Amino acid sequence: MDNNRCSAYYTATVNQESDYPELEGDIRVDVAIVGGGFTGINTALELAEKGLKVAVIEAEKVAYGATGRNGGQVTGSLSGDEAMRKQMRKKLGTGVDDFIWNLRFRGHDIIKSRVEKYGIDCDLKFGHLHAAYKPSHMGELQANYDEAVKHGMSDQVQLLNREQMPDFLETDIYHGALYNKKNMHLHSLNLCLGEARAAESLGTVIFENSPVIDIDHGNAAAGKLPKVITKKGTVTANTVMLAGNAYHRLERLKMSGKIFPAAGGIVTTEPLGDEIANLINPKDVAVYDCRFVLDYYRMTADKRLLFGGGANYSGRPSRDIEAEMRPALEKTFPRLKGVKIDFQWSGMMGVVINRIPQLGKLSDNVFYAQGYSGHGIATTHIVSEIMAKAITGHLEDFDTFAQCKHIRIPGSEWIGNQFLAVGMWYYLLMEKLR
Repeated sequence: MDNNRCSAYYTATVNQESDYPELEGDIRVDVAIVGGGFTGINTALELAEKGLKVAVIEAEKVAYGATGRNGGQVTGSLSGDEAMRKQMRKKLGTGVDDFIWNLRFRGHDIIKSRVEKYGIDCDLKFGHLHAAYKPSHMGELQANYDEAVKHGMSDQVQLLNREQMPDFLETDIYHGALYNKKNMHLHSLNLCLGEARAAESLGTVIFENSPVIDIDHGNAAAGKLPKVITKKGTVTANTVMLAGNAYHRLERLKMSGKIFPAAGGIVTTEPLGDEIANLINPKDVAVYDCRFVLDYYRMTADKRLLFGGGANYSGRPSRDIEAEMRPALEKTFPRLKGVKIDFQWSGMMGVVINRIPQLGKLSDNVFYAQGYSGHGIATTHIVSEIMAKAITGHLEDFDTFAQCKHIRIPGSEWIGNQFLAVGMWYYLLMEKLR
């Protein structure tokens, strides 16, 4: 286990650990990207495939942050889709619904293509349940099913009633579910590290353990290029992109108050063996439920149950993740009462008040992308494609996101997190009432 990483299941089962050098000296590239998670690595890969020379500068290890700490689910749910629809309608008109729908599964196609093209071993599996925790949730699932059928997915979705649930899960807590065969689940750390190796094979240079201390924006009018500055080196580039999400602390004057860290906890059991794994989850599906604060889980390749849920809006990770997760795990699967927990960890989600991913520019040649609000695996791959197009002059999709207005909370990050906590309390109250 690498000491630079958290004690996640992913860290313990990494296929090939990264070992990139620290940035030293001065280099010149076409594009410099700050942040070595899904957004940064995949934007680099997209650009490298177009023939550009790219440098990725990461403060810790590639996939150190949320990329290497998440639930591993790739779903067609977009955070903030209603807010997106409302704001993007001004630019897209009647085409907004199709634009948002196509976004839902674009990330799936990119990931599937990446895995096949570059031979990335990341335990990629298909099949997902969006489960109704209350009878009232079935209306939401019916609407989602109808929309999927309308868009030609009738062979990939199935609406399940309560009587059909035992075919999928050994639990009685759900009233039904939407089964989606296109949604995926995977080993997120191995995926990102495989994508990093793919980018490197195309000429991208990657630097780890290289915290960025400043960004010199340059002066486009005077022909002065922007520069990324670390303690031991600099990267001069035509374009710079910030891709740190909840973990970065750069450009606080311009960026603070827009995105807030929320800690999510995950545990992974000891190996359960084929027999128990097949009893509790016979079709090997990933699952999350319909609540505002939800539980999510899936089986790993070595037959462990990976179980996560909740969200801590204090901006600090939980102290005892196992104690928080175990009651929900055992309620879901009584068979696992007292099961040994081998791994527990926390990761920071970058939460945006209106849940619309934030894509924009800080200056003529400095871009940023952040704010996936817990839906990062698919969304980061979509955003990476959009950012790579924008950097190479194709701005249509970027402009659609960039024109969206975001709520900015003045004051400290602590104040923003309290605002989020109050908002979540409101949603929990609404959940009890519906």
